[in-house]
Amino acid sequence: MTLISPKLPGTPSSSLSRLLKGFGQTMRDRTPLGWLQLKKNKGRLIVAIAGIGFADLLMFAQLGIQAALFDSNTLLNRGLDADIIIRSAQYRDLNLADTLPRRRLFQIKDIPGVQSAEPLYVSRVVWKNPQTRRRTQLTLVGQSLDRPALTFEEVNQNLDKLRQPDTFLFDRLSRGEYKDVVAQVTAGQAVETEIDRRTIEVAGLFSLGASFATDGTLVTSQENFLRFFPDRSPGQITLGLIKLEPGADAEQVLNQIQEILPPDSIASTKQAYVDLEQAYWQQATPIGIVFTFGTVMAFVVGTVIVFQILSTDVNEHMSEYATFKAMGYRDRYLLVIVLEEAIILATLGFIPGLALALGQYALLRNAAALPIAMTFARLSFVFFLTIVMCSISGVIATRRLQSADPADNF
Repeated sequence: MTLISPKLPGTPSSSLSRLLKGFGQTMRDRTPLGWLQLKKNKGRLIVAIAGIGFADLLMFAQLGIQAALFDSNTLLNRGLDADIIIRSAQYRDLNLADTLPRRRLFQIKDIPGVQSAEPLYVSRVVWKNPQTRRRTQLTLVGQSLDRPALTFEEVNQNLDKLRQPDTFLFDRLSRGEYKDVVAQVTAGQAVETEIDRRTIEVAGLFSLGASFATDGTLVTSQENFLRFFPDRSPGQITLGLIKLEPGADAEQVLNQIQEILPPDSIASTKQAYVDLEQAYWQQATPIGIVFTFGTVMAFVVGTVIVFQILSTDVNEHMSEYATFKAMGYRDRYLLVIVLEEAIILATLGFIPGLALALGQYALLRNAAALPIAMTFARLSFVFFLTIVMCSISGVIATRRLQSADPADNF
């Protein structure tokens, strides 16, 4: 049998225990000079918190609207019920998409693993708001009624209603005043309006949301769609929706489709297609760049505000800092005090900034019908930027301390 003797004083484990205990005691006994200096001047503290909160609000606004831009302009793309998407080689985005020949779908129907290949027609139309009688631009989607083209349950449950001429499903989350229209359709009443001087009937509702490109979406049959575009041949489609058989290898089928298609058409997985759409709005348009630049400017504004506050505080306590240096404290110790102030300001300023941002998001959702919401990733990112912003300001504010001579202050 092996006997285990207790640890005696002086062993490495007991020394480490005493060291950790002493460190913890030191942290508890440490005087929070940074916080004491901040709360001494409550007026300046409130101004600093307000400035940081304002900078955070600007960053939340820029990042939130940018994310809403990408999300809203890919809502319909992500709602397509397909495994593989075929588009024109000249495709840019769904609202400005070039057409491709419908015969491309007949070319790939016999490929092993392909269950169906259906066309989708998409374009923009100007319709008259049934409630306000004002004209607005909507996205019009024409789909096959034999197989669902969208993953929205409300659309698929009302496909039979679209077999009648000039009947449509309307997006209840469209931007504009549609409360009466939604209430009437929900109650089963017929709602009529006009598209290009042609009377149409809203036969049902679904939920999608507005985008930066259009104010909402209408869904109808292929036949109803083509009635509004007499110059467009039924053989010119916007997208080809390919559904695979259960268990089929998507990559293998995609490779076979790409081998068959001529250069005027491109096939990709649904996720790759959605990524392409988002990349267009992020890189090919100035909107994404504008919001990124706005976030950078908000960061710079916050840095300047915090620097002014901390710089003033350092100047007011220059004599105290000089006393510390005369006592032998190094510049690193003084930097820790200022950084402590910076981190406290970052935390206190972030709280009202977050609260205001939540209210701002709610206002934008209601007023602009945009899919904007707070995410944990964005919350963490802005808090990280706030810490960095205040830390940079603290480091800059302490540069004068490093060159200060204690004898000059007495």
